[in-house]
Amino acid sequence: MASASATGTTAIGTFDYDLRGAGVKVPVGCFLTHSIDGSGKRITSRLAGVDCMGLAATFSKFCNWRIDFTYADTGNRTYKTSRGRTHTECRRDPLRRNSAQTLPKYGKACARFYVNGKLRATQCHFITK
Repeated sequence: MASASATGTTAIGTFDYDLRGAGVKVPVGCFLTHSIDGSGKRITSRLAGVDCMGLAATFSKFCNWRIDFTYADTGNRTYKTSRGRTHTECRRDPLRRNSAQTLPKYGKACARFYVNGKLRATQCHFITK
């Protein structure tokens, strides 16, 4: 099989969250970007991260965040979740890498970005023959 790669981005809408009793507002201008490399069901590298631009780049910090990687079959049934570590420190540029692996099924691979336990964005790539 030929090697393949894909990168996709989805906008993260504006939202508010509570950080130790203080309100934090994330403005429009942040994006979840998810890249995957491999061939067939073999994933050689994978990463997902958040980038912000404009005012959001200046004012956005994410606290209590995590990035999960999920895998679903062709019937859209999730069969595996690689839950990321919850990072209590605040970062402007959350990032997670995942190690190489071979998937048991074709379907889709998604990155899910959470802040304070709430899902804020999802970006997926289809893994096909």
